[in-house]
Amino acid sequence: MSRAFILLLDSFGLGALPDADKYGDTGANTFGHIAEWAAKEGKPMSLPNLERLGLAAAGHKASGEWAPGFALREGFSGAWGVAREQSTGKDTQSGHWEIAGVPVLFDWGYFPKTVPSFPQELTDKLQEITGVAGWLGNCHASGTTIIDELGDEHVATGKPILYTSADSVLQIAAHEEHFGLERLYQVCEAAYQLVKPYNIGRVIARPFLGANGKYKRTANRHDYAVPPTSPTLLDHVKDAGGEVIALGKISDIFAAQGVTQLIKGPDNMALFDRLLEVADTAPEKSLSFVNFVDFDMHFGHRRDVAGYANALHELDARLPEFMAKLKEGDMVVITADHGCDPTAPGSDHTREHIPMIFFGPAVKAQELPTASTFSDIGATLAKHLGVKPLSNGTALL
Repeated sequence: MSRAFILLLDSFGLGALPDADKYGDTGANTFGHIAEWAAKEGKPMSLPNLERLGLAAAGHKASGEWAPGFALREGFSGAWGVAREQSTGKDTQSGHWEIAGVPVLFDWGYFPKTVPSFPQELTDKLQEITGVAGWLGNCHASGTTIIDELGDEHVATGKPILYTSADSVLQIAAHEEHFGLERLYQVCEAAYQLVKPYNIGRVIARPFLGANGKYKRTANRHDYAVPPTSPTLLDHVKDAGGEVIALGKISDIFAAQGVTQLIKGPDNMALFDRLLEVADTAPEKSLSFVNFVDFDMHFGHRRDVAGYANALHELDARLPEFMAKLKEGDMVVITADHGCDPTAPGSDHTREHIPMIFFGPAVKAQELPTASTFSDIGATLAKHLGVKPLSNGTALL
């Protein structure tokens, strides 16, 4: 029996890539800098399960430095290493697609860090098509911050909140009750059609609830994403008759291409609960792919070092629950899609190495060579599942 699991810790980079200076990310190190911060606070990080698998060793391989608080130097239980990004960006879609065998070798379109950020012809046309009263925001912003700043005005005026980021994305936030969830989706569907000439990767619906300056985004987020430009690992598994179980935002990132089952969850721990259920029920030749988005959305972009550290501790503490459910022939990889160093200036992603930590009942503990593309991860899983090889990447195990 062969099954595969991808546990993606969104934004958990291990150190700057050789070309990080071109992106303004010289010296970025999401894992290392969180560990340094914790040590300085007198509360060194303790991730015993990830450390035994080889996390700190992978961090050392990527950055040349051992993260403070991590003492294990040998006797690791996983096959551990790091991968470098072949894609030209440092965004969510590029990272995920490349892991699945399709690096993004073209340049996405981006909206400038100006106010307004969006071309007037775009916002005017979108207003005309959807009949909304107008727009709020129209800038680069943190999604959690901007709804607190503009939520009251949005509720009072009915104007959706329009914003973007360093990703190739247009995001629209609106109150589920005052504006309406289905109406928000309709506005985003119209926006998705209008941004095609700008080569934008995603339009994201960002619904929220709350009142009087205290708002919280809900789990009803929906991404309208450009589909992968060629078949991915997900397609290969599906085409071979296997189940592809997408947890969290995975289905949105791949525009549902290659997905056979979608499972949502409001946060990391809810998604971990769903993962445990999937570990019990996923059939032979299945691929289960989960994105733990809180690392990026709540802590990386918001530069919340303490929150990021705490989320890592929560996930590490629950790993034994998942490991106990693994069956003979299962292969798991813990990885990421990019970095988002919470100690770096600004709120953007950072261009970093990502971890490749493989484990399972039959996975031999070893150091892996540095992968020149994230696609080596997908190629390894394709070989394990016995499906058609990917067009990019080399199997490592």
